[in-house]
Amino acid sequence: MKSEEQELAAQLNLITRLGLEEFYPNKLTLRSLFEINQNSVDEKAALSVEEIPWCFLRKLFKINAESRSCTQVSIRQEEDNDPLELDLYTADDSEDKFNPLDVIVAVFLCADSLLQQELALKMSMCQFSLPLLLPHGHKSQCTLMLWALRDIVKEWRPQDLSESRGFVEDNIIQANIPFYSFVRLKNCSLSKSQFMNHILSSGQQNCNIFIHRDVEGGAVKREIANGLVEVCWYLPSGGENLDIFPESTAFANLRGDICESLTQFNFLFQVSTATFVFLDSVDENEHRILTTLQDVKSKLVLVVNHKGGNAREDIMSVKALVNELHLPNNRVKIKDQRLNVAEFSKKLCEVIKTSLVDVKTTMSIVNMHDKAVELGLSVDESKTEEQKKAAEEIMDGIGVRSIPHYKKQQLPLQGANWKRLSQLEKEECRLKKCGDSGLEDYKSQLQEEKLQIRKEQTKFKVSKGMKSFIEYLSTSDKEKRDVFLKWMKLKFNTHSRNKLSVLRNRFREQCKTKDVKLIAELDQALVDSSLGTEHYMREMGLIYEFSVISSTKTADEISHLPGLAAEMLLDGYPLELLDGDASNVPERWVTDVLMELHKKVGQKSRLLVLTVLGVQSTGKSTLLNTMFGVQFPVSSGRCTRGAFMLFLKVGEDLQSELNCDFIVLIDTEGLKSPDLAKLEDSYEHDNQLATFVIGLSDVTIINIAMENAAEMQDILQIAVHAFLRMKEIGKKPICHFVHQNVSSVSAHAKTMTERKHLLDQLNEMTEIAGEMEKQPSKKAFTDVLDYDMERNNWNIPGLWHGTPPMAPVNTGYSEAVAHFKKNLLQTLKSDRCNEISQIPQFLEWMRSLWRAVKYENFIFSFRNTLVAHAYDNLCKEFSQWEWEFKKEILTWQTTAELEILNTDNESEVETWNRLVGIKKSEVSQKITDQQTAMRGKLGDYYKMKGKRVNLIEKYKVDFFNSINGLANEIRHSVCAKLDCLLELKISSKKAQDILREYRGVIEERVMKLLGDCNKSTLTDQELTHEFEKMWAEATVNVSGMKERDIAACVLNQLRRNFSNLKVNEELQNIRDLKEIGRAPFKTRSDHLDSFVGKTQNSWKRQLQNFAESVIESCILFVLDKVRTNGDYQDSFAKELLEKIDKSLEQGSNHHKTTPKFEIDLKLHICGIASREFVKMHRRFLSDNNPHTHLEKYKTQYLSDFLDLYTNRDHCQRKANDFVQSCIKPAVEQFISRSLGVDIVEDILTSCHSAEYGSRKTFQYNIQKELLLREDFQSFVRYIGNYEIYVKDWIFQHILQTMSEDKTLCKLKNKNLQVIVKKLSEAIERASKGDDGVLLPDNKESVKKLINNMRKHLIKDISISVEDEKTTLFQIQSTCHPFINCLKMSIKDLKEQLEEEFSNSDDITETLNKLPIKPQDELFKRVFGCGQQCPFCKVPCEAGGSEHKQHHASIHRPQGLGNFKSTKSNELIQLLCTSYELSESQFRNIDTKWEWHAYKDYTEYYPDWLIPPDPTIEASDYWKYVLVQYNDRFAEEFEAKPAKIPEVWKRLTKEQALRGLRDAFNMKCTTGNLDKYLETKLYEKEEEFVM
Repeated sequence: MKSEEQELAAQLNLITRLGLEEFYPNKLTLRSLFEINQNSVDEKAALSVEEIPWCFLRKLFKINAESRSCTQVSIRQEEDNDPLELDLYTADDSEDKFNPLDVIVAVFLCADSLLQQELALKMSMCQFSLPLLLPHGHKSQCTLMLWALRDIVKEWRPQDLSESRGFVEDNIIQANIPFYSFVRLKNCSLSKSQFMNHILSSGQQNCNIFIHRDVEGGAVKREIANGLVEVCWYLPSGGENLDIFPESTAFANLRGDICESLTQFNFLFQVSTATFVFLDSVDENEHRILTTLQDVKSKLVLVVNHKGGNAREDIMSVKALVNELHLPNNRVKIKDQRLNVAEFSKKLCEVIKTSLVDVKTTMSIVNMHDKAVELGLSVDESKTEEQKKAAEEIMDGIGVRSIPHYKKQQLPLQGANWKRLSQLEKEECRLKKCGDSGLEDYKSQLQEEKLQIRKEQTKFKVSKGMKSFIEYLSTSDKEKRDVFLKWMKLKFNTHSRNKLSVLRNRFREQCKTKDVKLIAELDQALVDSSLGTEHYMREMGLIYEFSVISSTKTADEISHLPGLAAEMLLDGYPLELLDGDASNVPERWVTDVLMELHKKVGQKSRLLVLTVLGVQSTGKSTLLNTMFGVQFPVSSGRCTRGAFMLFLKVGEDLQSELNCDFIVLIDTEGLKSPDLAKLEDSYEHDNQLATFVIGLSDVTIINIAMENAAEMQDILQIAVHAFLRMKEIGKKPICHFVHQNVSSVSAHAKTMTERKHLLDQLNEMTEIAGEMEKQPSKKAFTDVLDYDMERNNWNIPGLWHGTPPMAPVNTGYSEAVAHFKKNLLQTLKSDRCNEISQIPQFLEWMRSLWRAVKYENFIFSFRNTLVAHAYDNLCKEFSQWEWEFKKEILTWQTTAELEILNTDNESEVETWNRLVGIKKSEVSQKITDQQTAMRGKLGDYYKMKGKRVNLIEKYKVDFFNSINGLANEIRHSVCAKLDCLLELKISSKKAQDILREYRGVIEERVMKLLGDCNKSTLTDQELTHEFEKMWAEATVNVSGMKERDIAACVLNQLRRNFSNLKVNEELQNIRDLKEIGRAPFKTRSDHLDSFVGKTQNSWKRQLQNFAESVIESCILFVLDKVRTNGDYQDSFAKELLEKIDKSLEQGSNHHKTTPKFEIDLKLHICGIASREFVKMHRRFLSDNNPHTHLEKYKTQYLSDFLDLYTNRDHCQRKANDFVQSCIKPAVEQFISRSLGVDIVEDILTSCHSAEYGSRKTFQYNIQKELLLREDFQSFVRYIGNYEIYVKDWIFQHILQTMSEDKTLCKLKNKNLQVIVKKLSEAIERASKGDDGVLLPDNKESVKKLINNMRKHLIKDISISVEDEKTTLFQIQSTCHPFINCLKMSIKDLKEQLEEEFSNSDDITETLNKLPIKPQDELFKRVFGCGQQCPFCKVPCEAGGSEHKQHHASIHRPQGLGNFKSTKSNELIQLLCTSYELSESQFRNIDTKWEWHAYKDYTEYYPDWLIPPDPTIEASDYWKYVLVQYNDRFAEEFEAKPAKIPEVWKRLTKEQALRGLRDAFNMKCTTGNLDKYLETKLYEKEEEFVM
């Protein structure tokens, strides 16, 4: 015999060879086996010794019945070896071979206590024998593995229960059942393990429960497994013909001979019902051992192998022993050579059966503890005494109380209040039980009740049981924590099995009677009577949930709880995501737990989420457990509902391929429980759960069991609805169908018909779901998901190989599941449809998804913040592309305008027409190029990663259409500008021609006077006198262009506008517009097209307000046109009338009017416009009057006359006059032309950019400022005349921005630097001829110089030809001095303009005179389509111009839109977002005053999307506004104040601001304005507090 040291060294040597030394002793944890890596995916055989234990563990955790066969290194290639070479079979290659038992012992020695339990559980499922006594070191040093076997629960049916169909379910080591031991003497040649296998599997296919010499590796010499005692159980199924033994029985097997493991043998003999000793003969030592035993007659059975040859001597030694022990004949069984193993096994079975009849007392394995200690054996459970005691203390707290009573006292937060809160939150979203009370009043009642419940929840103190639970959970020793939780689970499971069995039996009985009421009561009783660790974990979450809400400073003992739960998640514990008992998600708790996890993993938390859905009890959890080796409960005495999530770490070798750091498994309760199907809320509950988990998942596995086909119909219907909803919001889950219990090798081919039938069903369900979800275009399942009949269907054979409970797991099941897992992960590597989510994004998605589930109606309620963020980000990008597009065209337009202006004034008009035509073609091509570029940007954006574009896929077409709309709008605008410029050029030509004629006369008279005066000598005074006389005579008859009848022109355009409306007859009576529009516009009864309008003044008042807003907007438009320096053009009136038409079209949703209203309104506006246009025309005539123009240059002509007379050098004066009269206006125009674009660019790239980032952020900022200004009239203007208010707001914002730090001055100077540089370069280039040589220094070269300058500056400035000729009249200077003087004058001009810019503070005038007005460009950017909600008049915020549906982040109480009750004349306080959820009705002009359901509003307003508010607080802003100004709004709208719910009156400004932030998803401040407003708010709050 080996010494103890040798045995220990051998043990360590084997563990080292297997590569497990770092885990010895007991350092290998369960968590380390959960990682998803390449090895866990590939089912490769062990290629090295070190891989053997990991190969065994991987297979075992997948419940593969062949896992013990992978304890050998893969067989070497032997083709080249001589098969007759004897050395080949005697060579020692034991280094590569291990007995499976040695591997199992080594793994158990290295595993920690939790892993040992899991190993035992998996081995038990595979029907492997389990370690009962585990040797460590010396064979006599063994440990009784009570703890390792604790978690094994078995079900069986003793034959005395077969009639009643009852069954026993128990922890197998707690069962008091007969216990038989099998041992051998050292000289035994029989394989007792082989006999035991035959005994235990008689009637079934022979199962190798025990490893024996004929299995793979069984013949390899054991190195450390001798002394191991294994145990297994025979469990009857209640079938008389099937069962070997009528009752459950335990069998133990001692490895090695009894002499080497005497302690184990003594232990087994003392605890066994009987001990079978296998032997060939008995030596002296063995004789002595056996004869010292007590109770041998009843407890010892000798199994003797009778061999030929020297058998006589062996038999004699046996006889001597039998005689001395006085064993009866039936206690000695001889196996002779005539009997084979199977035949002899039957004889042994008979012995056991006979023995069972006489069994009086039995001992459970748990009760063997004392005997083991007595014999010096250690017990693994003794290390867990502290945790066991802690669990028992908590269990003792239950005492004699019922579980419902205990839960009410010890776990109060998850009681009736929590369930009621869940109901209230859903009802708050759905408003189904509103009844006769007002909607907002009803919502207020719900909020009040919610608040009350929350207050009650916060009053509960943490119970004694919960304090103990949290305290033990908080230990830093993870193994102690894990053991405590396992003891809790074991104790609760035992308690539940004992207490719930009666309820379950009653439930089953009632299900037969189909009494729905009783079924519901018993179902609730089962829920109430269930108690497990998950209830304590749930309570811990709720303690945190309500503590955080109730207190700003969370106590230390509470604040660490999320970190605790996060640590448990990382250690492989599931987290309850959805409380199925209350149908609620503790959002704050789940959020903070996962965010703690996010921190713990260094913010590397990319998630791939997988879930399994299916009918109850179809093996969903088993499928997940087999796929990933996890521990979701598969059969328990309790009935916990809901969804649990488990995090599995992805190994570094797969992270980049799978593009994730964790795989998250979501396990749900079974859907469509047949027993509960008739309950009222069963379908709703299943629908919510399925939608929620499918929405969260990247991969959904639909588990289909063939025997549940009827229930599967409903599951598939629910799943199809959920997939359709996800498709609508851009989520694209992968779906696989797993068909369980399909085992034939030809199943895949034979089930083609069934798969086709399944697809037909899915198509039919998709069509039905499409109709229900208002998506009729979805006709086939492939319209919703990428589905392939071959790739997305998997056949899995049945789990059990034979008849349970003695059937092992089917190896085919494990292999099929492993194959499915490998293919699934392979697919995910190559095809990840959805954007990668890290934990923060996953949580955002979860919250929004749960909100949508609560709202119930997905058609319009999926207000997902991630979708909103993705949409807003695209809007911001699109706005930027839009501006780049516009900027490019505006820059081109400026150049084109200059080119047209710089054409020769003496050219024919036809030449100009041709040029404008060319420019239109040119710009059209440029716009097309920009359009293509912008479409490319949008296409690229939708290919980008990290932008969550899949969520906004459905808006793609809208944005592409918007690009087309933008291009058309720009094309129309530019062409209109070019036409307008052409008209201006033509009208200017007339003025220029007249001026040129008079200038010629003047210059001729000046030269004549000079000739006359040269004949005599005169003083300057006398010369001046002569000049004045000549000037008076020459200009006496100067006259300009005739004034046109502008009013008649406008009226003519008005008639053209009405040409298709057959109203010309009425217009024929209008002879003049001069007096029209002087009095205020008044609406009359004949303006309304509705009989109600003629009888109710309120409609007339609304129409009056509408008319006034149109008039105000049109007057602003006219004033913008009039402020320019040009002449009136007919296009102005045409544009004005188009604007009126657009306003009338938009107003048609609210006002049904007669043609008379349109005529009167247009006449009124045209009357006002005509008078303004007359002023504009007269100003143009005045500015271009030849007399005025000549007077302007009178002084210059006089100076020229005097200089010519006296021959004075006038070079510097001429240069200065040229710069001041010709260059300065051109420079100012250059700056003005560029300034508009520069101002917009400055605002969009500065700290103010966020305000104009998108329509949504603009709305947020403008409403926030309104709140802080507290000016009632501002609210009235914002609501009643939105366009005017926005324009004014933008204008004031530009004024403020441009005045800050002299920004406008800087922008002007920047452009000034540019043009001065261009002028200097032009002078340098113009001073040289085409040959590069300086121009000759003579008078003629000056003209050449100016012409060259004009040519070089043609794309930059327009120099007036008339002004140039006037200023350079009779220039006597030569070229070179003039160039020098010109340079000096340009320098002086730069300084002069810089000073003017610095001293100028009239920004308003500058902005109004800019050709490209920044206020207009910014207005177009943020104003959008201009449509308003038909109920509350809130403006649309949708991006682009061609969106299919209008929507807004936040709607208002309808009273703010001037809606009143027809009965009481009170302002309506209800919000349209509440109406959509209720059964309320509306009527108006559009419905022809017929009542119509609000929820079906799209029948009348199909282009409006009005979802419910994303949160209850979102509408707090407008509620607060209505409360503050209720009386004043009533006075403004000539109505009675709204009846306001009391809860609204308690809203504060801070809550209103928070509601605004929630509504617009503003998580952080947006830009400078926001910071400014924040500051103002807190300043005001401080004042209030003071």
